[in-house]
Order: sequence, then structure tokens, then C-alpha cells
Amino acid sequence: MTARTGRAVVLLIALGAAVAGCGGEPGRTSSPAVSFTSPPSATPPSATSPSAGPPTETSPPPRSRDLVAGRYQPLWPFADAAAAEAWRSRHREDGAGAWHLDPARTAVRFARDHLGFSEIDRAVRTNLDGAHARVHVGLAAEEGPRPMVAAVVHLVRYGEGEDAPWEVVGTDDTTFSLTTPEYGASVGSPMTVGGRITGVDESIRIQVRRPGGGKALGEHCCVGAGGERSPWSARLTFRPAPGTTLTVVASTGGHVAEVERFAVTGVTVR
Repeated sequence: MTARTGRAVVLLIALGAAVAGCGGEPGRTSSPAVSFTSPPSATPPSATSPSAGPPTETSPPPRSRDLVAGRYQPLWPFADAAAAEAWRSRHREDGAGAWHLDPARTAVRFARDHLGFSEIDRAVRTNLDGAHARVHVGLAAEEGPRPMVAAVVHLVRYGEGEDAPWEVVGTDDTTFSLTTPEYGASVGSPMTVGGRITGVDESIRIQVRRPGGGKALGEHCCVGAGGERSPWSARLTFRPAPGTTLTVVASTGGHVAEVERFAVTGVTVR
């Protein structure tokens, strides 16, 4: 996955105001007022990347063909390169599933439909940088005209060409991070999950989800946390599916919405 104090409501509204730049409808895409040229902190090169060095015990098994752009974990909506290419072939024939070509709509669907965060219903801002997109997804604020931003979803085109679909590969770190396990790590059950958070009276829920959706493979609720960049952690048991890339998601809320912030990372089950 991939930037204090005081009441969490003020923090969230301030964050939403800082990044709100265009509309509140799902799928609305802004011009890239800000470009991000470096990968998120939670998405370092995989073990198959030349700069990553030799594989370690926590590195995923080599699957370079399925890694997005050769380095990112495919989290959603496609489980692998074959699935992405199959959609592209169908789309060329009948135009179905055009939302895959819109990073904003894909990011909102990821949060709302795949993760089950029904209150997150809009792309507050979209920043494009070539084959990369950072979509600020959020929800309406009870106070003030600006929506709240719950996460910055990182997407990358899965394949080459303008009709290559967008794939969620992680989130950028803000005031809520998920840094354990490391991005791309090979994990088993039980698994330690943790990161840092800035906020007041936070309650962190952790889930593990498979690419195809459905019920979470494992869940832990809830971890109490708060303070300025305070560490949080939990031990999570889940039903393993060997060789599968899974999404680990941590969320917090309860002040003005059930989910006010979330962060995700991608791991492989050993």
C-alpha cells in the first residue's frame, strides 16, 4: 500500500478539502493537476525486478508474467494477466465492461463493491501519470462542502495499449498506513498485520480478501489506536489459498462514517 493531532473529524475533513478538486460523482476524472512519478511506499519492486536483489524467504514465488507492469501485485479486478487479456478480447467484440478503462470508476468499485465499503461512492480526484493513476476515493462529509477522502488508490494499466484495463495494485500511505506484512510478501496463517495511524479513538478492522470477491477469508476486529503516527498491530488467522495473491485491508471509522480511512497491501499465500 502506499502523508495531526486533534479530533479525527477535523483531520478527515481537512484532508478531503486539501485534495478535493473535481466533482463528487463516481467515475469523474480530473486533469492531472499533480503527477506522481514514484511508486507508493508500500509497493517496492518485486523479487523478480532486477533492482530487488535475490529472493528472500518472504518474497513471493516468481510470477513475472502476472505481475502488473512487471512489479505490482494484481489485486482487483483481474486475478492474472490471462483474465485481463480475456476481458480485452471481449470488449473489442461487444464493448462490454467499459468501466475497466476508467481508473476512477474502477477505484470506486474496488472500495464499494470488492471491499464492501458502501459509503465510499465517489472519485474526489484522479491524478494520471502515463500507465499509473492515483484516485482519491471518498464520501460526502457531514460538515463542509468538500467530500472526505478515505484512501488514495493506486492503479496501473494491465498490459500495453490504450485499451489495456486498469488494475488496483495498492494504496498510498497518508495518515493511516499498512506496512506489515511487506508488499508482495509470501505469508501463511496466522499473519501479523500492522502499521501506523494518526487519529483519536480509532478502531481498526482487518480483513483478508481474495481477487474474486465474496466473503472475507479472515477478519479481526478491532484494534484500538490513536495518537500521532502511533504503531498498531494485530494477529490475524485466515483460510489460506496457496499460490493466490490476496488483498489485506485495514479500515477505521466510527466518528462520522463506518469507514473513514482504509489502506491495502498485496501478499501471496505460500
